[in-house]
Amino acid sequence: MMKKSVSCSPVIAVIAVALVLGACGGGGNSSDSTSSGANSTGTISPTATIPINEKVYPLTGLPRPDIDVSVLKRPALVAKIDNHPLGRPQTGLNKADIVFEENVEGMTRLAAIFHSQGSDPVGPLRSGRTQDIDILGAYNKPLFVWSGGNSGVTQAVNKSDLINAGFLTAIGQGKYFRDKAYKAPHNLFSRTTDIWKLASKTSAAPPQQFLYRTTSDATPATSLPAAGVKVKMDGVKAFWQWDSTTGTYLRSSENSKRLLVQEKESDGDVISTANVVILVVKYVRSKADSRSPEALTTGTGNAMVLTNGGAIGATWARSDRTRSFVLTDKTGAVIKLSPGRTWVELARPKTISVVPLGTDPATVLWR
Repeated sequence: MMKKSVSCSPVIAVIAVALVLGACGGGGNSSDSTSSGANSTGTISPTATIPINEKVYPLTGLPRPDIDVSVLKRPALVAKIDNHPLGRPQTGLNKADIVFEENVEGMTRLAAIFHSQGSDPVGPLRSGRTQDIDILGAYNKPLFVWSGGNSGVTQAVNKSDLINAGFLTAIGQGKYFRDKAYKAPHNLFSRTTDIWKLASKTSAAPPQQFLYRTTSDATPATSLPAAGVKVKMDGVKAFWQWDSTTGTYLRSSENSKRLLVQEKESDGDVISTANVVILVVKYVRSKADSRSPEALTTGTGNAMVLTNGGAIGATWARSDRTRSFVLTDKTGAVIKLSPGRTWVELARPKTISVVPLGTDPATVLWR
């Protein structure tokens, strides 16, 4: 159900501040979070699992056709997509079921997870990081599509349960190409159709990662109307704005002139998503490269969930890299998302600014 717009008021502003404060703790194994599995209400366990609903695609919650058996059974495919200005516009982000935005060295990189549909082509493709191994552990041995990495990252990936289908691997040869419209190293692409052909006969679909609302689910009382949210990643200032017409969040980022500009894919469509999940995590140094940050994505931490035009202050919990993130509100209830695509921001503490309804986003300062 769509929410009606209301004018901004001091009350809304106070609510927005409360949401920000509630989402500014640490993450992973930081001192601001707990590894006991309990949030502030003591009701959530990070060992909880998401029930399987075989009538929907596991990574979007959207209904699947009964004839779509081959698609349902195929493994997840993860493409490491460039987010450097020279790598834009990208191709495939609006077709990915779930996208993780992770901090790398002074900028961000995107792990786009495909299952219900693919993208031909997809890219530009760049290198992976050791943090990808933990981030992607819940997707049941996904195909990992990347340009390669240093020896430490490569060894870690090869020892993990990710299926290395990268540019520098034997199985990846002939599955990648360069696009002359981009400058190297921002010009490497592939096709998900070609990569899925590399899947073994024993590969299987990913499990469901989130709970999704149905038409009978009421909007929870913990969801507060919001025009969107600003999140300050490393080198990227992103704004997700609620669009009631499409029922999605549209992405903009701040340019060098400090102006918000909508981000678009190569086909001209604005990057959008049905849900934005902001996980507040702690970053440490990667053992493979001390210059590279590594997000700690197990344990518990604060979060914010944007769905259906509302912002929900939340807690995330995850006991093991092979489990999904469990999101709960302040009452301890598991948060249900809108069926559709989900974008997950792996943010540092104190980087979230809620934009109240009726407020000019330019007047809301980045944290």
